Amino acid sequence: MKRKVAIVGASGYTGRELARLLARHPAFDPPLLMSSRPGVEPDAPETSFEPRLEKLDLERFRDVDGVFLCTPHGAAAPYAREAMRSGKVVVDLSADFRLKDGALHGSVYGEDHGPDLRAAAVYGLCEHARAAIARARLVANPGCYPTAVTLPLLPVLAAGLVDLAADVIADCKSGTSGAGKDPKKRTVFGAVHDNFLAYGVGDHRHAPEIAQTLRTDRVLFVPHLLPVFRGILATLWLRPSPGVRAADVRACLRAAYADEPFVRVYDKGLPELQFVQHTNFCDVGVADVPAAAPSGARIVVISAIDNLVKGASGQALQNMNLLLGLPETAGLLP
Repeated sequence: MKRKVAIVGASGYTGRELARLLARHPAFDPPLLMSSRPGVEPDAPETSFEPRLEKLDLERFRDVDGVFLCTPHGAAAPYAREAMRSGKVVVDLSADFRLKDGALHGSVYGEDHGPDLRAAAVYGLCEHARAAIARARLVANPGCYPTAVTLPLLPVLAAGLVDLAADVIADCKSGTSGAGKDPKKRTVFGAVHDNFLAYGVGDHRHAPEIAQTLRTDRVLFVPHLLPVFRGILATLWLRPSPGVRAADVRACLRAAYADEPFVRVYDKGLPELQFVQHTNFCDVGVADVPAAAPSGARIVVISAIDNLVKGASGQALQNMNLLLGLPETAGLLP
């Protein structure tokens, strides 16, 4: 018997991407697609091939096995509570339940509407929390930048291969879809075309999430906006511990992710956006940088993901597969 899930907020980029992935999922019936705006009738489809969204109706959570929340930040708590009250599992793609520190959450995202839920939520970085996710009822889906940064760094930090007396530089570039569907001054075509810029320097809301996941504040995260629609390329500059070379970092990553279906560690060469777009892969490559100053050599780790898939909807589907006891790769492999 096939499962059924609901997507609340199915008109945005992540909701649409989820609907696309679920359409080919072998274990799911077509999803229930709902608006995230209570009391508002969704707009009719503009073309014959777009799905029709239904009006938000929390009573219909009773008819599904799981709920994806693709709501704006600050809006997820009442929907998560109702779904869980109905005995359903929930994957939230907003940031409402990612940060464990309540004061920090308030300073980054504003008023906290679900401190009880945030305390109970499991942070859904699948490769590092698989067992906890499988036992959870509510999963906080990681942010796109944190996914691209923490997947390569977690194993090498745990192995002591990085000298944290120096900052780790996380120089990251994202496509415009990371800012969401609603038009913004910096993401409209005229601002992006033939342009490249840094933004959120020193105060981007994903920086605390990266620090929480890596358990260090030594990551200096600087995001940039690329003139492309989808994809993130993260360039991570590390000062290695004494005697550590790129080959050691590469070997560590290969060992950590040898059995992971969605993390590909390169033997040679470096990742590019075109290799991961429209997939759930995180590609990782490693390079030596010869010492050019008294401060010593650096190692550069490059990761690439599709921010809408591994950075959002694909990882959310990984999480839902685990929550429902389905194969983790179902609906996600090419």
